[in-house]
Amino acid sequence: MTDPVPPKRVFSPAVEEAKSAKQGATSAQTEHPAYQLAFQDMDFLLRQDLRPVRFQLELLKPELLLDEAGIESTFVIYGSARIPEPDKADTLIQTASTDHQRLVAERLKAKSRYYDEARRLARIASRVEPTADGKRQFVVCSGGGPSIMEAANRGAEDEGKESIGLNIVLPHEQLPNPYVTPSLSFQFHYFSLRKMHFLIRARAVAVFPGGFGTFDECFELLTLMQTGKIKRLPVILFGREFWERVIDFQALVDEGVVSPNDLQLFKFVETAEEAWEHVCHFYDGSIEIAD
Repeated sequence: MTDPVPPKRVFSPAVEEAKSAKQGATSAQTEHPAYQLAFQDMDFLLRQDLRPVRFQLELLKPELLLDEAGIESTFVIYGSARIPEPDKADTLIQTASTDHQRLVAERLKAKSRYYDEARRLARIASRVEPTADGKRQFVVCSGGGPSIMEAANRGAEDEGKESIGLNIVLPHEQLPNPYVTPSLSFQFHYFSLRKMHFLIRARAVAVFPGGFGTFDECFELLTLMQTGKIKRLPVILFGREFWERVIDFQALVDEGVVSPNDLQLFKFVETAEEAWEHVCHFYDGSIEIAD
């Protein structure tokens, strides 16, 4: 006689309980919202009092799914949602109706080359080989939106590889770009949780020209490294002319509000190849990519 094998679990799975809860006879009691299982009661889950629970869920869902996908590290690409791809840049100029609009359109066209650089950088990162245990490294991760974000996900698709999109609920509709892998496309309500997921697995970050959102993400990362809250990682700013035009980094040093060493937290580059060379140098040339 063999020893009995104890069951793996004694409680019914939640999915089964959820189905059972909606079956059987009904009464005034069962029809009242109070009788719903807590995790099936959307009105309950959306109460202001439940915000801490929603924080936890929004942290946990992407974390579990990315773990299940075997993604250990990411290459995060930040950048504008307004810079057009080169083929569409002339349209902006043609449709401009004022001198100011035309000037802005011409400047956006000048930056449209960064669409191609982001796409090419994503292609290079997507060639990184998994580790011996099958964990995927430097998986491309963007904000999931258009423009530079689209270019990043598109570059990964060019290589036949999956990529991540971390979208955010906004007052105006923002669909994920079509190149994000559907099973790795996440939507967030809380900016704070979205920004945390950008950096939990990040092992390199490229920042292309952008606006308030790009600045927010970039400077939060620099602050985390400056204060020692996270370890150093390669942070690459594309387009020295743009960045030094909109931010006087040296003035921050001259005013005494940052240290001269803080300007070593990032590196200016112009091309995808230059960016990748910096990443490889940072990691002592230990990154292997497929031919």
